[in-house]
Amino acid sequence: MKPNILLVTADQWRGDCLSSVGHSVVKTPNLDALAAEGVLFRRHYAGAAPCSPARASIYTGLYQMNHRVCVNGTPLDRRFDTVALAARRAGYDPTLFGYTDVSPDPRSMHVNDPHLRSYEGVLPGFSVRQLLTEDEKQWLSWLRERGHSDVWDRSIHALKGEPISKAPTCYSEHETQTAFLVDAFLRWQEEQDDPWFAHLSFLRPHPPFCVPAPYNTMYSPAEAGLSSARAESRPEEASVHPFISYALDRPMLKSFVSGGEGRVADLTDADFRVIRSIYFGMISEVDAQFGRIVTALKAADVWKDTVVVFTSDHGEMMGDHWSLGKGGFHEGSYHIPLIIRDPNETQGGRRIDAFTSAADIMPTLCERMGIAPANHMDGRSLQPFMRGEENTAWRDHAFWEFDFRDIEGQCQENHFGLPSNLCNLSVIRDQDFKYVHFAGLDPLLFDMREDPFELVNLADDPNFLSIRLRYAEKLLSLRAMHLDQTLAFTVLTSGGAFTRVPDRDNPFAAADGAPHGVGI
Repeated sequence: MKPNILLVTADQWRGDCLSSVGHSVVKTPNLDALAAEGVLFRRHYAGAAPCSPARASIYTGLYQMNHRVCVNGTPLDRRFDTVALAARRAGYDPTLFGYTDVSPDPRSMHVNDPHLRSYEGVLPGFSVRQLLTEDEKQWLSWLRERGHSDVWDRSIHALKGEPISKAPTCYSEHETQTAFLVDAFLRWQEEQDDPWFAHLSFLRPHPPFCVPAPYNTMYSPAEAGLSSARAESRPEEASVHPFISYALDRPMLKSFVSGGEGRVADLTDADFRVIRSIYFGMISEVDAQFGRIVTALKAADVWKDTVVVFTSDHGEMMGDHWSLGKGGFHEGSYHIPLIIRDPNETQGGRRIDAFTSAADIMPTLCERMGIAPANHMDGRSLQPFMRGEENTAWRDHAFWEFDFRDIEGQCQENHFGLPSNLCNLSVIRDQDFKYVHFAGLDPLLFDMREDPFELVNLADDPNFLSIRLRYAEKLLSLRAMHLDQTLAFTVLTSGGAFTRVPDRDNPFAAADGAPHGVGI
């Protein structure tokens, strides 16, 4: 029988913020229990940032270089297969709770279509049971039904007293956006008679940084501490690269704290400690709500038939390099959690240290559903890891991209004197080095063993020029290898169309063996 499939994404969750990976402060007992039953991928990375580009990689199995969702609002080309469309081919009615932040392809739509006025479209293939948009109107109306009669906008997140505060929100732990979506999912799940596919897309721990009791005081500012991944001062941090200098100066506090004024660059160490303690509390709140799901599925006797994937779209800097938010090239923005629990795999508790990518989620689910993707995939199925198999041909690196163009306002373009298509960077990183290639700016090179916090740029050090060249060539080869292969393995012959099926488990395998031919 087909399994149930539960795909859970939590927005802006750092990969190190799980107690099961050894975080010294954050406690996530319910996700720890999931990891004990399943497989924990400890070196999992987003494909891009912010939300729309990152989610496009999850939903399509493609790197940004191929799906081309560059910023929030870039349309997703309708020609691409999606995890939801694949689920439909497998006989599921994939159902959404939350949001996907996928902008529709405007070429098939009328200019007056209201869907073209928002980047918050729904991924093709999903049925929507409970939407949650950026204005949170669906959640706010639910709160009014629960007695918060004067709640009409997101000012509900403003705290009493100072904006950066340990004060609790006016809504309770049972009234969070996460609880709202979990309630909707649990009602829907009780209605299902056939195997189901559900996607819960949680907003938290995305800003604004605030959380109800008891999570607001679960971690003290002193306990939360300060990030170790930063230079001694902001000026020293900014001196590493012109991009860092620009990125440090721009973010406004109101993007992260309701009612906040001024810039993130003006935050004190005390402010960072408070924000970190709130962020950790927000993570524990989501973990608790996830625990409600597990309890309910076990009570309904469907847990034993349910595949669970828990991940995030991208990370959160949380004080790393004196920053909040996501973007750029640093680890905090791209290292994210991934736990997969499959009831067919009885040996849970495995820890995987291989580098895995958000682009691996779609091919993994396609293989589990017995469905072939309809186009080229950059990611690879993680099912061999689920089965406990060794894969010596697995990638030895992480790869991600960040596009910082500003199509409408041209702010970055004007600042750097670059056209939009040169406002981007690519990162390749393995156990030894991280190489950051800017299309229009100077590169960066970090020794990840000696300098894990990425504070010393070695790109112009003559002693490291050969290493810089080696990683630049490795990045170039990676991009060449991942050019769209949808029809590249097909040729028209005298016998008709012939396709050689590439070895997905070993993409470096020689191509001179006996061909695998299929008609198309």
